[in-house]
Amino acid sequence: MAITAAEVNKLRQQTGAGMMDCKNALVEANGDFETAIDLLRKKGQKIAAKRGDNEAKEGLIFAQASEDGTAGAILTLNCETDFVAKNEGFRNFVQSLVDIALANMPASLEDLKALPYDAKLSVDEKLIEQIGVLGEKLDLSKYETLKAGKVVAYNHPGNQLATLVALNSGSDAAEDAGKQVAMQIAAMNPIALDKNGVDDRTIEREIEVGKDLAIQEGKPADMAEKIAMGRLNKFFQENTLLSQQFVRDNKVTVEQFLSSTEKDLTVVDFKRFSLS
Repeated sequence: MAITAAEVNKLRQQTGAGMMDCKNALVEANGDFETAIDLLRKKGQKIAAKRGDNEAKEGLIFAQASEDGTAGAILTLNCETDFVAKNEGFRNFVQSLVDIALANMPASLEDLKALPYDAKLSVDEKLIEQIGVLGEKLDLSKYETLKAGKVVAYNHPGNQLATLVALNSGSDAAEDAGKQVAMQIAAMNPIALDKNGVDDRTIEREIEVGKDLAIQEGKPADMAEKIAMGRLNKFFQENTLLSQQFVRDNKVTVEQFLSSTEKDLTVVDFKRFSLS
């Protein structure tokens, strides 16, 4: 049967698939839209099975705060090539996923995938459909949320890196400070909020490295422990957010910057996703 350009365009608008893929699906389905959509989904399943072992290291990361600023979501959608990552359809798809995540705040990545994407497909089913549209393996690999008095999102240009920061105050001053701290997190990559958030294994490793370095430098073995503890404190200062030097004024720490902005203002949690 004859398939009109309007019908092809309608299917393209619904699925995001290419014009020829839409036309071929409609021809095979004898013009039935539901059947054509199923055919495109099956194409995605075939490509997903074929490319399942491929590496998906490219992609985009989106972080977004709610309109009232009390919640935020951040996620990573991986693909195989930079070419697909720069595709407008891929970018729009990632945006739609973070919108769904923020609207529902699911507890886990699996819960996010199980949510409805639209009236017909779940998020996971839509991912498979988009594999057929884009022709590459896609992997919704990471997802987190935060809730607090104020949550601020920062997306680094190119969307290869993004951060969320949660503060204990909902004031305008807290939002402005949060933007600066979100960029600090992006630039300095702290491993924890403060020293209490550093895991025991990391601490033990830093102490052992500190001891070994002290002994290699010719320090007496009985002094190595004290020297290692001093180096551990420096490690905390450089690698935990509140103790880091504030990048916009290295005369103060992040903690001091926050308290000077608003009494008792502090960060309660943060998330940082990066492709590299």
